[in-house]
Amino acid sequence: MAGGKESPRQQMINLMYLVFIAMLALNMSKEVLSAFGQINESLVESSSTLEDKNKEALQGLATKAADQPDQFKAVKEKADLVNQHTEELFTYFQDVKEIFEGSVEDPKDYETMDKDAAVNEYFMKNGELKPEGEAFMANIATYRDKMVGLLQDDPKYAKIVKTIKEKFNADEPIKPEGAAKNAKVNYVEHHFVGYPMISTITKISNLQHEMKILANETFSLMLAGQLTQIASMDNYETLLQTDRGAYYQGTTFDGSIVLGRTDASTVPNDVQLKLNGSPLTEGKDFEILEGQVKLNVPTGGAGDKLIEGKLFFNQGDEVIEVDVNQTFQVIPKPEQAIVSADKMNVVYRGIDNPITVSIPGIPANKVKASAPGLKNVSGTKYNLVPKTGKEVKINVTGEIDGDPVNSPPVVFRIKSLPRPTPTVRGQFQEGAPISMPRKALEISPVGAEFENFDFDIKPVVKRFSVSIPGQPAVTVNGDRFDASAKQLLNLANAGDVVQVFDIKADVPGVNVKNMPPIQVKLSN
Repeated sequence: MAGGKESPRQQMINLMYLVFIAMLALNMSKEVLSAFGQINESLVESSSTLEDKNKEALQGLATKAADQPDQFKAVKEKADLVNQHTEELFTYFQDVKEIFEGSVEDPKDYETMDKDAAVNEYFMKNGELKPEGEAFMANIATYRDKMVGLLQDDPKYAKIVKTIKEKFNADEPIKPEGAAKNAKVNYVEHHFVGYPMISTITKISNLQHEMKILANETFSLMLAGQLTQIASMDNYETLLQTDRGAYYQGTTFDGSIVLGRTDASTVPNDVQLKLNGSPLTEGKDFEILEGQVKLNVPTGGAGDKLIEGKLFFNQGDEVIEVDVNQTFQVIPKPEQAIVSADKMNVVYRGIDNPITVSIPGIPANKVKASAPGLKNVSGTKYNLVPKTGKEVKINVTGEIDGDPVNSPPVVFRIKSLPRPTPTVRGQFQEGAPISMPRKALEISPVGAEFENFDFDIKPVVKRFSVSIPGQPAVTVNGDRFDASAKQLLNLANAGDVVQVFDIKADVPGVNVKNMPPIQVKLSN
């Protein structure tokens, strides 16, 4: 799918389309023309399914925006614009396809749609674009500019915006493969002129399909993929928010009961709560602030405390009851510090390991931690960068009511970074060699990743070697094939296995372990 991971169905459609386009240079058989038609039908059917999903999403949003405009009006307006821009270009594409289909007796007889005359005459005249051809590119550019302008300011749409710019870039001249250096043609000439009519119709259907996918992904991002579920009060549950996990005897419990989706506009119309069976009074034991039921009750003695009752919300003519059943624990003051690695129970040599250091009941500015390579970031957050040895001890001290609190040292094991796994074009080799076209391998980066590793660290490939059967290996500096490697690759035959080995990667300040080779089988 556009802007995200494609489904197996879409991947197959894309692969088949590329195969058939490659066959256009050959004497195209009637079976190939029929196959184009079948791909077109599949794209049209998939677009129709996406259209139904998009309509359901918009209808659900419209209903909730009417009931709760403060929460959903702005999202609804943006979703409507996305749908409007999508439908404008989709309808235009549909009109163009109908013109082409109307030029043949039977638009379902794909074997007769092998000529390019109707397409060429619609877009071109005397080697120049007709107004229809200019309009085709202009409409694509207008859709792109409107969608990018609508979504680009919000980072969560970054992948969608990138996809729109790449797939709907109709006003940029294109250099055909194998053409002279400065030989460029426009979008229409490159993609449609000179191709059989059925391939043109199929390609336009593919553009329509991409638009429906982009709209669907945009709606999902707008509402976390669950418009009705997010908007319905029936699916809320209460949560207990506290600044601490436990409270000392004799102190005040200052936790908050909130809804699963907290916002200032979600305010209960009535609150009925009890603490260990005793009713709580608004204004004395709690108050409603910015959508939260803010509690202010004595904790009492040590032990578990139960807050139960109901929150009432008016939704149209109905009153929705949300059950409250939450507990918190009151404990005696501890004397043992709690130190934990944020990522795992070990620390890794040469990199920043996030560490949280705290002593319950003691403010962060009264807690001090020390160890080789340990640096305070802010409050209870530290970074530990161990260099040598097999373990590191963290010493923690604190102060409470003027009295020092000394915690026993906390020991962490030090491990080296795991061995990275090589990739080609972001793909791992899982058993058999990776299958890839020769041209794709030429431009694909050689990378390295720490698989199943909790830290966001990416090694940078600095050097690798390439070999093919019967030829001496070539060493490349960098992470992509250079001229000598591409020249070597041209000597390989289809089906040959290309081995990328001796891959050297770098992580600043760390000695990265050697990686195993990765193999790629040339598919052409």
